[in-house]
Amino acid sequence: MERGLIQHASIPYRSIQAAGVHGVGLRTLPRNLVKLARGTSEARRILREFNPDVLFFTGGFVSVPMALAGMPHPQVIFVPDLEPGLAIKAISLFATTITLVAESSKKFFSAGKHMVVTGYPTRKNLNQWTREAALAALELHERKPVLFVFGGSKGARSINQAVMENLSALLEIAQIVHVSGETDWEVVKYHKDGSEDPNIADYHIAPYLHEEMGAALRVADLVISRAGASTLGEFPLFGLPAILVPYPHAWRYQKVNADFLVSQGAALMIEDQNLKRDLVENVREVLGNTEKLQQMKHNMARISTPDAARNIYQVLQECASANKYERGKN
Repeated sequence: MERGLIQHASIPYRSIQAAGVHGVGLRTLPRNLVKLARGTSEARRILREFNPDVLFFTGGFVSVPMALAGMPHPQVIFVPDLEPGLAIKAISLFATTITLVAESSKKFFSAGKHMVVTGYPTRKNLNQWTREAALAALELHERKPVLFVFGGSKGARSINQAVMENLSALLEIAQIVHVSGETDWEVVKYHKDGSEDPNIADYHIAPYLHEEMGAALRVADLVISRAGASTLGEFPLFGLPAILVPYPHAWRYQKVNADFLVSQGAALMIEDQNLKRDLVENVREVLGNTEKLQQMKHNMARISTPDAARNIYQVLQECASANKYERGKN
């Protein structure tokens, strides 16, 4: 997925070999270690050709070979989740600076590390929609609140299934923009096409949103989603209250993200196994209480750091400038 997104943005892309070593079986571990060694060698060749002033990492096991190969270079890490993954913890040993979404993440790193709270960066064009333009683009009206259902780029099966099973009850409350992901798209489309619900015209579906993602975030009154790292940036940017359903197999990162937003009074959380049972009740609790909805919007907007991308850029610029200075001295 990353290859396609990066190439679509006309940014040069090079791949290296990498593999995880945590939680893999003893039969798989030797093969993965060989991949890491090969990836480190490939990373050294890229670094010799490119000769960077600074390296920038956001995590994942693919970052480990490059961090090992790039030890002579300044390294900046951005920690997208509130709790860092194992790869980020490992490469933080080589980091010059660690940038964080929130102050609470500092406890996961050595006190001697240089850490900067920058906030979570969002795409520049995400917030350029007016409400009127967004309503028109998504064919929505003003007679009902808007419920946005989003399971991430690949979708979230349990969220999709819960919405389909409770569709009639949800459509009595709100009009729905449901982004299913590619995996469940045909099932969701078949469910809509076969529905005889009188409110089915208020059910808008898509496998994925590109430019219209900002439109959906702009007009939504409430979002149902997983609790991946982007929820810490995109929902606050729009002051969008959320019902969060942490992915149960993602270690605890999503649960920590969700707990943070719940603690700020900006979100509710439902455990994945309780989603079908509790979904409608939670939607009613928020959309049926104007005072609660407005307070959640205020609390979510309070977390926003719209200059996060610029903050990270400034850290990178400082590290690159310092590296150039040291090179000049030598």
